Amino acid sequence: MNRIALGAVSALLLAASGLFWWQGRAATEAAAPPLPMPLTEQSADPSAPVDDIPDEEGDGLRGANLPAVSEASREEKRFNRLDRNRDNLIARNEALAARVAAFRKLDTDHNNLLSFEEWAVATSNKFKKADANGDQQLTRVEFATTKPKAGKRPACKC
Repeated sequence: MNRIALGAVSALLLAASGLFWWQGRAATEAAAPPLPMPLTEQSADPSAPVDDIPDEEGDGLRGANLPAVSEASREEKRFNRLDRNRDNLIARNEALAARVAAFRKLDTDHNNLLSFEEWAVATSNKFKKADANGDQQLTRVEFATTKPKAGKRPACKC
């Protein structure tokens, strides 16, 4: 009886692993880059006169037109920022990873627990720093100083 149960469990495990392997292959093939477009005879002509160089506005370009760029929506960009491994799924760790540095900055006693007092002190300090005239109210100009700073972009390595 034990051999039959053990055989059934192992058969199910083999079938499940085969299914996952098959799904993994399908996802890899679906994400493969598209094949390159063949060059047209006109654009591959090496004897083209030098006078036909396009200008900075793009006048004089030859060959196939480039496809129009579709700008990703704000939600698509936000999703892509969180999806670190590009599997079109956001795992819990991926979603929380962006907030770890901000949490550690607020957790002043380093016990991995954010108490109300720690949050209140940080918020109060931010308010006091923005309130330039000390009237306990923020004007639009004062509130604009609380805008998060943009992250540093790497310098161009041209």
